[in-house]
Amino acid sequence: MHLAYSALQNNAGIVTPVSTPGKTVHRKLKLRYIGYQAACQKYEQEITAIQQYLPGWYPAFK
Repeated sequence: MHLAYSALQNNAGIVTPVSTPGKTVHRKLKLRYIGYQAACQKYEQEITAIQQYLPGWYPAFK
């Protein structure tokens, strides 16, 4: 999670503060989704193997 967070920092290496709680929640959800996508890409072969037995299966996004 820290890597995904670090990748979204601006050029100066300082994260701009988020002013409202709604934006903070949205940003955290976006970071979690980016992590989910990265994990799915990393384990693409394993997911494909599982889908042979369970068509349409994907890891749950929590």
